[in-house]
Amino acid sequence: MSTSLTQPAGTGPKPLTQGPQSRGILVALWAFVVVPFLALVAAAPVAWGGWLSATDVAVAGCWYLVSGLGITVGYHRYFTHGSFKASRPLRIALAVAGSFAVQGEIIQWVADHRRHHAFADLDGDPHSPWRYGETVRGLVKGLFHAHVGWLFGRELSNRARFAPDLLADRDTRRVDRLFPLLVVVSLLGPAAMGGLLTWSWSGALSALFWGGLVRISLLHHVTWSINSICHVYGERPFAMRPGDRASNFWPLALLSFGESWHNLHHADPTSARHGVLRGQVDVSARVIWLLERVGAARDVRWPKPERIAAKLARPAEPR
Repeated sequence: MSTSLTQPAGTGPKPLTQGPQSRGILVALWAFVVVPFLALVAAAPVAWGGWLSATDVAVAGCWYLVSGLGITVGYHRYFTHGSFKASRPLRIALAVAGSFAVQGEIIQWVADHRRHHAFADLDGDPHSPWRYGETVRGLVKGLFHAHVGWLFGRELSNRARFAPDLLADRDTRRVDRLFPLLVVVSLLGPAAMGGLLTWSWSGALSALFWGGLVRISLLHHVTWSINSICHVYGERPFAMRPGDRASNFWPLALLSFGESWHNLHHADPTSARHGVLRGQVDVSARVIWLLERVGAARDVRWPKPERIAAKLARPAEPR
């Protein structure tokens, strides 16, 4: 699949990409993907050795909740798809919280994701698992590409084409520029909490490990699993565009705060709720509901029963 399209300046629509990522971005990617992943791998033996306290669990859980909802409610449902309108304080808070997930600057994240929806599982999709075909070997290679491989060899999605609204917003541009500082806060914030709660350097280091590195890596792989697993395996009860293979994968529903109800999302991208069928828990939708109740969110695009019925293609069947 080729995703690099160029054309003379000033003619036709803007190109899909704006050139390869810099060497500095690539180095940072290796650092903030590999180092937290090594911590995640080490988590089980470290916990088995007794180096996991209730304080560590509380700190990590708090930061997972804030940064995870920052991605799902903020980066994804609000900034990318406009599922609701937000007050200025909420808009800034969601942008900052999403940055704590260490998944990239907000404008680039949104540009990549809008491009994904524009070309879902077709030529132009930056991270389709079907990129290398439908053979076993092709799918294994494609799953790795969709999960994390695409980050290391990509050309950056054109922000002027896919996120002009965010480029025009002063607050969003400022949070985008502050991303490196927010990454530092995301790492040192848990350490500071752990140190203050235990009043010890060992508590700070332990919280840095669990609430910083392990939490970041776990959230990385949950988010990336939506790109990989949720485009290969699961149920597809709702009709989508030809070629789009987004599916529901229930085991990830709680960890992803409802994002793994991916089939409905691709069938109706602006819907504020992704889990619309019986038993589909969608924590992000409940958070948006609470924000609406307190007046911070408005004009929420809740799914209408008749629209859901119209999009329901058939009883859900696993692939």
